[in-house]
Amino acid sequence: MHSAIAQFLQYLAVEKNASQFTVKSYREDLMDLADYLADQLGAGVKPSQIAPRDLRAYTAALHEAGYARTSIARKLASLRSFYRFAQRQNLADSNPAKPLRNPRGQRKLPHFLTGEEIGQLFDAPPKLTPQGLRDRAIFETMYSAGLRVSEVVGLNDGDIDIEDEIARVRGKGRRERLSPMGRYALQALDAYKRVRVVSSASDLGRQTPVFVNRFGNRLTTRSVGRMLEKYILQTGLDTRTSPHTLRHSFATHLLDRGADIRSVQELLGHKSLVTTQIYTHLSTANLREVYLKAHPRARS
Repeated sequence: MHSAIAQFLQYLAVEKNASQFTVKSYREDLMDLADYLADQLGAGVKPSQIAPRDLRAYTAALHEAGYARTSIARKLASLRSFYRFAQRQNLADSNPAKPLRNPRGQRKLPHFLTGEEIGQLFDAPPKLTPQGLRDRAIFETMYSAGLRVSEVVGLNDGDIDIEDEIARVRGKGRRERLSPMGRYALQALDAYKRVRVVSSASDLGRQTPVFVNRFGNRLTTRSVGRMLEKYILQTGLDTRTSPHTLRHSFATHLLDRGADIRSVQELLGHKSLVTTQIYTHLSTANLREVYLKAHPRARS
């Protein structure tokens, strides 16, 4: 086994011109396997003697040892590559790693802010300066309509219908949707637009950008990110908070208050319901936390 691994690593370095870091990663993965197989099957085991059941046992041992799913998936990828090489070199008749499935990735629940934290963040921008009024309007609009940061900076004056309280939003894949806007967001927008100064180049009537920088040109997504970072430090809120956190908070709060998931899917502009279902897990986790704290017989 060790001899075959050495040949494979030389092939990577010389013929594939792989970096030293790639070769090092493969070496570590394959030597881990070789050590395991030597313990289980004996020191003289050859690649041709390894069956899928041996690698399944190895995978189970990795899980029991506490390896992350991403690490296990990487090790399995290394094994498949090694055995493809071994087959070409007639060191093995088949690829026993091929039938193995990668472990499912563990999807992290998105970070969101509570209603109280939303209030803290929205109160942070100065109330008497054009920049402060703009920043407050951006926060209110993103949270009110569940917008991505790219969607909020892409808004034009003609996209917002004040009377019908609706915004026309251009989302991913150029898909358009209509997003309802709440009273607080519309009031914040009105206060900001009273003091907004747009450059002559950006003054395009209905195509005029809603949110502009100090030069009067359309704001960028990176500018919104930097602006939010400033207020996060100022308020002491969780540093994981990003512009997308407002969209996560929007969806989570709607579900917590009884909105059905299909409606939330439409409001977020998700093409697939599967994408929206992550928020049901988040909502359920929140409900369980409340239950454990409040129910007198929830804990022993």
